Amino acid sequence: MDSVTTEDLILSSDPQHPANLICTLCRNFHNWGWVTGTGGGTSIRHGPYIFIAPSGVQKELLQPTDMFVMDYATRKYLREPPVLNPSQCTPLFLAAFDRGAGCCIHTHSQWAVLVTLLVERDARESEEDVRKKCFEIEKIEQIKGIPKGRGKPGMLGYFDRLSIPIIENTAHERDLTSSLTAAMEQHPDTYAVLVRRHGIYVWGDNVQKAKTQAERLHLSTGCKDARNGFAMGVPIRLHERIQQ
Repeated sequence: MDSVTTEDLILSSDPQHPANLICTLCRNFHNWGWVTGTGGGTSIRHGPYIFIAPSGVQKELLQPTDMFVMDYATRKYLREPPVLNPSQCTPLFLAAFDRGAGCCIHTHSQWAVLVTLLVERDARESEEDVRKKCFEIEKIEQIKGIPKGRGKPGMLGYFDRLSIPIIENTAHERDLTSSLTAAMEQHPDTYAVLVRRHGIYVWGDNVQKAKTQAERLHLSTGCKDARNGFAMGVPIRLHERIQQ
């Protein structure tokens, strides 16, 4: 592919073009405190192409010319910006795309991190295996925007239970791939996986759904402040309700 065609992949006046959308999303996520300090990332699948934000850059300053573009079928890069590094999240994004996602978002939200620590604390206090525990919550309005599961009609209701698996962190992002894939297989209805002491991966059928689900899941992990989940009496579960 020649350089002109390569650049045509990421240059467009359409604000809905994946290269433009990733920049817009990352600016918003930075403003919300989700991708500060160069952390986090976003990827969009568009036709045969995967658009990926680079690693180790200030996400609020991203430009379309910073995007990596991969051919989904061959997993080969069609465009690699010089001086920038591919995202270490790429194999995890691909795991979501292999399950039909159109967009995958990774954030380092402090509330997502905190809720993994709360689940860990409560599991240890009850002498249960923390590795088998999910973050679970019900009776909160925000979960009504989360689908019941791939191929299942409708959204979760107020009295349903949202369950998000938690995997253990690793020294390198790419090394999370096997445990994230295993969590997806064990929890086929989930649209997110929490990474303990790290953050969260959220995906959706398209950009709009992934963004909406990410917003609702971030609110659900703490109703803006995870610590308030206990103070307000919201029933946060492991497998049994935690008595307030």
